Parts: sequence; structure tokens; C-alpha cells
Amino acid sequence: MIDIAICDDDKNIIEQIKKYIEEYDACRSTISTYNCGEQLLSYKKKFHIIFLDIDMAGIDGIETAKRIREYDKTVKIIYITNFTDYVNLAFEVHAFAYLNKPIKKEQIYTQLNEAIAYLEDREGEELIEFITLEGVVRLAPKDIYYFEYINRRVKIKTFNNSYMLKENITTVAKRMDRYGFLMPHKSFTVNLFYVKSIKGYDIFMMDGSIIPLSQKKSSEFREKFNIFLENHIKNM
Repeated sequence: MIDIAICDDDKNIIEQIKKYIEEYDACRSTISTYNCGEQLLSYKKKFHIIFLDIDMAGIDGIETAKRIREYDKTVKIIYITNFTDYVNLAFEVHAFAYLNKPIKKEQIYTQLNEAIAYLEDREGEELIEFITLEGVVRLAPKDIYYFEYINRRVKIKTFNNSYMLKENITTVAKRMDRYGFLMPHKSFTVNLFYVKSIKGYDIFMMDGSIIPLSQKKSSEFREKFNIFLENHIKNM
């Protein structure tokens, strides 16, 4: 059973998408509908998938998604839009997909198939074991923002907590390299998935943190981050 939300200020679009989902027989679902971003946000309910209109009166879809990410990091947001140049607009909230109006049944089913496959993969996602000062913790790579070397300890910054390791940051960076982490500075290794932007020698992360980018590592980091972005967009 998957929980799905539809948020659009056009009732006809809501009814159309709802009808398509109800006719989708690959998985059972519950469907909640909202006619504006404010209404969706007021409940703070967590969903597996949200179909979200970008161009709505009041709080638009981009701002709505930003606020959703404050309490739900894992929901798959599928944008509904009239725009064609939308990737840069919504990249920072990690939209799962984009559907251009008018909406077709085949589009809905394709995205439902992909989202459900992703959710099933996430259930079996590899967990990495860390021996922290608080004890042994097992974390999925996508739950980690970055690692920071502080006072001979390495801090793990995650969605909900921070943990301290008795490890060397270089050792941690080598271990995490295969999961899309990269060192922008001798004291940090960051999850490229959560890099919002780079301005000068500052890296702005999705959680609001600002990570320093050393001049020595700047060129290599920017190049690898651009490659990461290109690959991420191609796979959307």
C-alpha cells in the first residue's frame, strides 16, 4: 500500500490524476487531494509520492516542496507543470520527475512504476555501519549530508542527528567515495546529492550548512560536481 497526494489548484487536473491512479492495478494506494500548497503543508502528513503543481496561487510548488523537505526528506515529488525549463528551478528539492500538461495516463503509470521500483530498492538499501561514541549506528548513504573533522573526531551530520566517530576524515572519505561523497576541504567530505550550490569558496548544502571549499581542491571538486549533476539529470 502506498500513500499518494495530489496537490493542484485545478480541480479537473486533480480528478484526472486521481482517476488514473485508481485505475492503476500494479499496486494498491490511498489518495489524498489538496487544492493549494498551504492546505497540503497544514497537515504535515508524510506520503510515498506527491503529484505537485508548480504554478499555483499562493505558495507555489517550488516553495511548497522546500517546506515539505523540512519534515520529509524521502517523499518522491513528481512535478506537474506547463514549463519546459524546470530542472534548475526544482533541483534543490530533488524532484523525482516532471510531467508536462496536458497529463496523459501513460505518463502517470510510468512514474508510478519508477517510484514504486525505487521504494522497493530503498527497502533493501545498503546500510553502512559506524562505530560512534554513542554506540554502533547503521546509516544509509542517502541519509547523510556530510562528515566533518572536529577536535580529532569526525562528526556525521544526518537528517535527524549528529554522531561522532573516532576516525580519520581521509579514511572516512575513501570509504564513502563510492557512494557519491567528495572532499572539498581537508576537514570535510560531503554528499554531492545534497549540494545546493557553490558560490566562490562556499558550498551551500540542502540542510542550510555552509561548507568551505579550499582553493587547492576547488577545480577538481567543481568538475566532479558538474559531472555528478549531468548524470543525475540524465537519470531523472
